[in-house]
Amino acid sequence: MIPGLASRRRFSDLSEAEILALAISSEEDDARIYATYAEQLRHAYPASAAVFDAMAAEEDTHRRLLIETFERRFGKVIPLIRREHVAGYYSRRPVWLVKNLSLDRIRGEAARMEDDAANFYTRAAQESTDAGTRKLLGDLAAAERKHEVKAEELEQGTLDRGARKEEDEKARRQFVLTFVQPGLAGLMDGSVSTLAPIFATAFATQSTSTTFIVGLAASVGAGISMGFTEAAHDDGVISGRGSPVKRGLASGIMTAIGGLGHALPYLIPHFWTATTVAGIVVFVELWAIAWIQNHFMETPFLRAAFQVVLGGSLVLAAGILIGGS
Repeated sequence: MIPGLASRRRFSDLSEAEILALAISSEEDDARIYATYAEQLRHAYPASAAVFDAMAAEEDTHRRLLIETFERRFGKVIPLIRREHVAGYYSRRPVWLVKNLSLDRIRGEAARMEDDAANFYTRAAQESTDAGTRKLLGDLAAAERKHEVKAEELEQGTLDRGARKEEDEKARRQFVLTFVQPGLAGLMDGSVSTLAPIFATAFATQSTSTTFIVGLAASVGAGISMGFTEAAHDDGVISGRGSPVKRGLASGIMTAIGGLGHALPYLIPHFWTATTVAGIVVFVELWAIAWIQNHFMETPFLRAAFQVVLGGSLVLAAGILIGGS
């Protein structure tokens, strides 16, 4: 049995007073979450911050209405009951504690919050056999659905097209700086820098197993080196490039992938089959890098292709010549 599960109440065992108390604490928590999102976004995305300020105010209004209802029906002493006290009750993932959340992620979490609350109250109302409790749960579900619509109206009313476009563009730029740029640098380094040692080993030894071991070592070593270099050389505070850990992981992982792409074919025992497959993989890798440069970095495709394919071809040729000499 999961520790603490036995001490949790089942939702079906709660009284109407406890259900109202649970709704009150849930609305209070959601208001604080929205206020936290607003504070996180205020500097970079002021228009979206205003939306979440308004949503926090709406949640606080719901809380006050629920308290008034509770006092009218049950008195002034509200039981202390929260989500974690009830088995099966919807939970909130503590993503608001994570720094540098993307704008789209925050918007998605807010939509999930409203949907979770509304769905739970609807499902609970359908399962309830008590008429009073069923009506209460239905009313709460309706209130959450209205709040979901209100949230959409708030966003449409607060964010005009220009502000929304500007914020989306800023979020895209941050994604490029934090993930695409270091990942692309890693992919280029891993794909190109490992060509010479892998193909030199292949043509020098004619051994697929030896070539694979060299390729594996070169790819993993380059990935670790690039990852630490990217994370250590810029903390992202001044440059605005985002978390060094995220950039380091993007760079390191893509570097290793770039090298492993043409090392893995040497798991094939037949030398020329493995080399042919590796050559095809190299061709695909280089053109993929050119496409990424064009799509995300807005580099003209022909220029990107010329730079990447020419550079990669020269390194590949150097490896083959050195290994075959």
